[in-house]
Amino acid sequence: MIGKLRGKVDAIGESFLIIDVNGVGYEVQASSRTLRNLKIGDDVTLTIDTHVREDAIRLFGFQSELERSWFRTLQTIQGVGSKVALALLGIMSPQDLANAIALGNVAAVEEAPGIGKKLAQRIVLELKDKAPALSVAGLNVPIAAAGGSGAAGPVHGHAAAEAISALTNLGYNPQQASAAVAAAMKDAGSAADTATLIKRGLKELAR
Repeated sequence: MIGKLRGKVDAIGESFLIIDVNGVGYEVQASSRTLRNLKIGDDVTLTIDTHVREDAIRLFGFQSELERSWFRTLQTIQGVGSKVALALLGIMSPQDLANAIALGNVAAVEEAPGIGKKLAQRIVLELKDKAPALSVAGLNVPIAAAGGSGAAGPVHGHAAAEAISALTNLGYNPQQASAAVAAAMKDAGSAADTATLIKRGLKELAR
């Protein structure tokens, strides 16, 4: 199984890119958000999820281990296949998705192509217990580009994950901590530091 690819972006399509690895071109399906961060000629490293079927082998590429974890977790929901999971990750970062689920923001999930209201409700309901663990486990550090335009990425996921972990260590369950930090980020902004998120999170939990 292929778990990671490092090479140069040789081509970019509507829903895929081709990565040249030592002269071998690998076609990789990716979200629109990932594709927007890349351009032809970029040095790129993507975490890969390999799907093997009787008639094809498909590679799905992600900017981080956390994003791949979300891709896999989303597909545990009835009605969510690889196409729908990629569509959702195309409009929301892993942290944004975790926040939406923690806050019960069905409307945000529903904005993804191919996701209606009922499916969005199912995603939020069934993942509300898994989202906190994913938020803490992955610090949301993108590895998409080693030197091109995709090198920049959201680092605020560090603060969110650390704040959730701190609140959990104080005795709150992961779901409570995740919801509190999500609400804190909504008020303080996505660039808030860990201390600010913990302070505001505690205020949310005290209400």
